Amino acid sequence: METKRKQLTCVVVSDKMDKSRVVAHDRKKSHPLYGKYVKIRKKYMIHDEKNESKKGDTVLIEESRPLSKSKRWVLIQVVSKAE
Repeated sequence: METKRKQLTCVVVSDKMDKSRVVAHDRKKSHPLYGKYVKIRKKYMIHDEKNESKKGDTVLIEESRPLSKSKRWVLIQVVSKAE
C-alpha cells in the first residue's frame, strides 16, 4: 500500500542559503469560541537542489524523508515567479 505524500503551496520568504529555502504556508482558521478567522503562518525549510526559486515565488512542496536537522520538505515546482 502506497501512501500519498502531503503537498503544500507556499511562498518563499528567504533564499539566502545554498540549496535551501524558507517558505511560509498561510491559512485561515476559525476560532473555536468566537468564530473569528485567525491567520496562521507556518514556516518550513525546504530543499531546492537547483536553486531555481527566489524570494517571493509561489512554490509547490512535498514532504520527504529527513534531509537534515530541519529540512523535511523538497521543492516540486515553481508555480509562479515574483514580480
